[in-house]
Amino acid sequence: MDNSFDLVTISISADIPARIATGETPPIFAGSEAGRRRFWEFFTACIRNRNTRQAYLHAIYRFADWCEYHKIELDDIDPMIVGAYIEKLNEVYAAPSVKQHLAAIKMLFQWLVVGQIIASNPANAVRGPRYSVKVGKTPVLTAKETRTLFDSIETDTLVGLRDRALISIMVYSFGRVSAVTSMTVADYYTQGKRSFFRLHEKGGLYNVIPAHHVAQQNVDAYIKAAGIEGERHDPLFRTSGRGRQKNKLLVKPISRFSALQMVKRRALKAGLPGEICNHSFRGTGITEYLRNGGELETAARIAGHESTRTTQIYDRSEQELTLDEIERILI
Repeated sequence: MDNSFDLVTISISADIPARIATGETPPIFAGSEAGRRRFWEFFTACIRNRNTRQAYLHAIYRFADWCEYHKIELDDIDPMIVGAYIEKLNEVYAAPSVKQHLAAIKMLFQWLVVGQIIASNPANAVRGPRYSVKVGKTPVLTAKETRTLFDSIETDTLVGLRDRALISIMVYSFGRVSAVTSMTVADYYTQGKRSFFRLHEKGGLYNVIPAHHVAQQNVDAYIKAAGIEGERHDPLFRTSGRGRQKNKLLVKPISRFSALQMVKRRALKAGLPGEICNHSFRGTGITEYLRNGGELETAARIAGHESTRTTQIYDRSEQELTLDEIERILI
């Protein structure tokens, strides 16, 4: 076994998605039919969230590739080997990503222990990096920048109306991009005099949010132009396909990755920072809500957070230092 772990860069294999799609079992877990079956049972039976499943699959494939590179067999893996791998990950990824990789390894090996594929879990004793979040790193927009972004989106094309409506819901409902892109036409509905957004949140839960009048106007304009009022069970936000036709959408939901690419394009066009991402709008909405006198507890309920501590991570209203305050430093 090669012990020079610190000399080998962890590769980011571009073919991992293709291998996952074809159901290729990493060789280290394919030594027996029982092991191969137990491997796939973990991802199909234990993990219900699709995004978590994909993240854990990528993490395990990367770990398996690393083991294969070092000629490490399944029975050879011990806490020292897992620890060496995690130490190397620390040089490549941020702490949250490393913790996620370690969680995937721990959970999979525990599943293999229960299935009597291995005797003990070698990752149990391995500790991940310490990570404490008080302020989020995701950049947020000011109210002026958000209006600039909306104004820069063309409204004479179907794709433009779709993009403006999608971003509107993320801003005004604090919705996660996965929750918004998962909406069907029926998830935007009117009850009495009010309209509502029904967001598909984590854990199979729904979060029903009253529609802000700006978001309502933008979504109504999009639905009318798309002519999808009666298609209640079909996706609300649809992809335009690889050709990106501006006035034609497919009956297929836009993915969160395509939404990210769209946001990057729109931000660039509006002259906004390239770091802006889908999650920026969640922080933007929460920050502006609290800046204008909203209650933290209410913001947490709108965002679907179980704890207000999570909501506070998104709040940037108290981080703005004025030049006058800086000039108080008299030296």
